[in-house]
Amino acid sequence: MNNLFTKAQGLALDLAMNYVLKDPAHNISRLLDVVETLDITGEHARQLEVVRPMAADPDNTWNKFVVKLCEEVDHDVLKTTVRSFFFNASVLGMQKQAESREKYGCNIPWAILMDPTSACNLHCTGCWAAEYGNRLNMSYEELDSIINQANELGTYFFLYSGGEPLVRKKDIIRLCEAHPDCQFTAFTNGTLIDDQFAEDMLRVKNFIPAISVEGFEEATDFRRGSGTFAAVERAMTILREKKLPFGISCCYTSKNVEVIGSEEYFDQMIAWGARFCWLFTYMPVGNEAVPELMVSAEQRRFMYEQVRKFRETKPLFTLDFWNDGEYSKGCLAGGRVYLHINANGDYEPYAFIHYSDTNIRTHTLLEALQAPLFTAYKEGQPWNQNHLRPCPLLDNPEALVDVVERSGAHSTDLQSPEDVRELAGKCKEKAAAWAETADEIWACTHGCGSCSECVAKRAWV
Repeated sequence: MNNLFTKAQGLALDLAMNYVLKDPAHNISRLLDVVETLDITGEHARQLEVVRPMAADPDNTWNKFVVKLCEEVDHDVLKTTVRSFFFNASVLGMQKQAESREKYGCNIPWAILMDPTSACNLHCTGCWAAEYGNRLNMSYEELDSIINQANELGTYFFLYSGGEPLVRKKDIIRLCEAHPDCQFTAFTNGTLIDDQFAEDMLRVKNFIPAISVEGFEEATDFRRGSGTFAAVERAMTILREKKLPFGISCCYTSKNVEVIGSEEYFDQMIAWGARFCWLFTYMPVGNEAVPELMVSAEQRRFMYEQVRKFRETKPLFTLDFWNDGEYSKGCLAGGRVYLHINANGDYEPYAFIHYSDTNIRTHTLLEALQAPLFTAYKEGQPWNQNHLRPCPLLDNPEALVDVVERSGAHSTDLQSPEDVRELAGKCKEKAAAWAETADEIWACTHGCGSCSECVAKRAWV
C-alpha cells in the first residue's frame, strides 16, 4: 500500500498506539485525534463525534471494551489490527473505494468474502455449504490474484468461508504473509485451531477467526457432532491464553433464537473471550432447506431488541446483518459493501444468494462488478426505504427474482440448482409478516427525529 498508507501516516499511527497502550484508560482520545487527522475527506466525522464522549467516559461500556482489548490482546497484534483494519480498510481504503466507484461507475466492495474450499471436516445439519458439491477449491494463485485486484480498487478486508476454510490454513497464513497491509478473518468451526496455528497467527498478526457456535453444548453437538463443543472451547482457550483476538459467528433460527438472544449466552461469549459477535438469521437456501427454521416476526423483533439492549451494557461488539440495516442504509451485498466468491470461483452478491453471471476464470473482479447481476444490484439498492427490511430475498423476495431474471444469472448450486422463483416463494409469507412489525418499529424510531436514539442513528449512517 505504498501510495495509500504512507510512512509518515504509519509512524503517526504507531506513535499514537504506543502512547495509548501505556495507559489505555486515560489515553484513548489520543488515538481518535490521529484518526481524525488521517480522515482527510471527513468520511468518519460523524462517527468520531459519537465515539468521543464514550472515549472520555471511563464508566462507558465501550470505553471498558477498548481498555480490555489493550490489556488482554497481544500488543503487536492489536497495533497491526488497528493499522490494517481500522485505517487501511476502513479509513484510507474507503477513500480509494470512493475514487474507484466514481471512475468505474459500479459498486466497489469494502470487503470480499471468499471460499478457498468446499471441503469440511464436519457434516453439520442444515449447512448451506454442503449443497455446493464436493471438494471444490480455488488455488493459492487465484486467491492471491483476487486480493491484488481488490487492492487496486481500494479493498483491504477479506473474509474466508467454506466449507471449512481452515482446511486450507497453510495457504491462508501464506496469504496473510504476502499481504501484510490487509486484514483477514474466517468463519470457522474452530476445531482445526491448534497451538501451531495460533503461533502462526501471532507471527503474521493480521488474521482473526470468527468461530461458529450456536448455543451451548447440547445444541452444538446435536448439529455439528458429538465432541464439537469441547473442541471449540479448547480452541478458544488456546487463543485466549496466547492473547489472540477472536469473535463468534451465530446463526439464529426458530429453534434456538431464545438461547442466542439470551443474556446468559451473551455473558458466555464474553467469558469465552470473544471480542465480537456476528449474527445471521436462517435463510431457506437450497432445495433441501427447511423453511420452518426461519424466525417469526416476533422472534426477529426479540433479537432486534435484545441486541440493542446488550450494546448498552455488554462489552461485546455485535452486528446483526439483517436487523442492523438501519445503520447501513439497507442491503450491503452485491458489492455495495461486500460480495462473495464461492469455491468454484463464481462471483455472487452474497454467501446466501447462490446466483452468478461471472466467474474468476473468465472475468476480472472489476468486470464482474460491471456485469449485469451486480449492476442490477446497484440499481435496485436500497430494496426498501424501511431499512429494517433490507434483504432482497428475506424481506423483498420479488426483488431477487427481478435482478436474477433481468441479469440472466444462473444458479451456482452444482448438485441441485434452485429456481429463483421457488426460492423467493419460501420467503413471501415471512416477509409479509415482518413488514408489519418492521414498519411499526421504523415509524417509532424514525418518527420523532429528536430523541437520543434517532440522533445516534443519524450519526452512524
